[in-house]
Amino acid sequence: MNKIINPPKSEWSQILLRPTQTVEDVEATVTEIFMDVKKNGNESVKKYTSKFDGVQLSNLFVSEEELASSEQLVSEELKEAIQLSKANIEKFHTAQKTAKVLVETTVGVQCWQEKRPIQKVGLYIPGGTAPLFSTVLMLAIPAKIAGCKEIILTTPPNKKGKINPAIIYAAKQCGVTKIVKSGGIQAIAALTFGTETIPQVYKIFGPGNQYVTVAKQLATKYGVAIDMPAGPSELLVVADDTANASFVASDLLSQAEHGTDSQVILVTTSKNKLNEVEEALEKQIEDLSRKEIAKKAIKNSKLIYVESKEEALDMINEYGPEHFIVCTADNDFYVDGIENAGSVFIGDYTPESAGDYASGTNHTLPTNGYTKAYSGVNLDSFLKAISFQKISEKGIKNIGNAIEVLAAAEGLDAHKNAVTLRLKSLK
Repeated sequence: MNKIINPPKSEWSQILLRPTQTVEDVEATVTEIFMDVKKNGNESVKKYTSKFDGVQLSNLFVSEEELASSEQLVSEELKEAIQLSKANIEKFHTAQKTAKVLVETTVGVQCWQEKRPIQKVGLYIPGGTAPLFSTVLMLAIPAKIAGCKEIILTTPPNKKGKINPAIIYAAKQCGVTKIVKSGGIQAIAALTFGTETIPQVYKIFGPGNQYVTVAKQLATKYGVAIDMPAGPSELLVVADDTANASFVASDLLSQAEHGTDSQVILVTTSKNKLNEVEEALEKQIEDLSRKEIAKKAIKNSKLIYVESKEEALDMINEYGPEHFIVCTADNDFYVDGIENAGSVFIGDYTPESAGDYASGTNHTLPTNGYTKAYSGVNLDSFLKAISFQKISEKGIKNIGNAIEVLAAAEGLDAHKNAVTLRLKSLK
């Protein structure tokens, strides 16, 4: 990893750059595929699935037979782990339900807010180098709790045209039965425009590589909402002399193994700890089954020493990490001061992988600095807040004159007249 000692603030933005291509670098490819799918539907989805995933598909959907057989192909141990994770995610997201908010702003004027589910949602589940069945739970569970009527799940097939049975099993456990065998740009395009068999959705959820991220952003140009820009995974750990170097190294590697374009960063106020973590990391990486991926990600990553915790916190907020782990003698300083982070993990015994799988929080989070403006996926991501108002005769008398004055001041005569007519009818 790149070691950086006491960098001046003027260099932070350069030091903290993500190893991602710009939108301009991939937008032409994304736009070309979008237009092809819009014009040719299923034919184009199959064409690009053959090109990028190396498999010719006759049917884009997981069959009833595949749905039925998935349970036998998943071990009992994995089923139990999925059920535990599912229960915790359900518990945490169910607790996010809010009641109707009702207020009488003025006598005779009632205003209230109610939440309604987004009717049709698309869930993108990455496949690629790792089948992320955990993401099925993170997206499908809050979608069901919210009451979304149509949940379309799309994920890339393997070379045999199959979907990992754990993904199918997790989807079934969450009540999802419509699974599309497609990933990448073509899957996002299909959800955006709809095809002969794949329904168009109102909002698309799920992480992906840089191409998927740009595809989701392009989808918004065609009236489809997205959860957030969520690209290659990233993690930042802040540690001091009290941190366990072995734990810190394991957390850094847990994100580095996601993909070659992942990024992990250690910010520390201890030069000794920086060296200890580097040694532990070099030792642990050799035992990983995905060590070649992790090693490439480590080339994008940094070990940064700063002199004070105040400087460390400023740097962390400037970076805005997707995952933020705090392992210091004064964790509260960082927990209270963090402003830009997707999800925060506190203390030696709170690994980032707990949030990825089973603690109950959601692991679909903004990356690439978007934590400065976006939240991670939560129950409200699948809901819309609708405002209502009801005004009585007394209420219109109480606020009518103010409406007339405000409308006249803006030169909107029809707005004023809509009130004036009602007030006259009450005299």
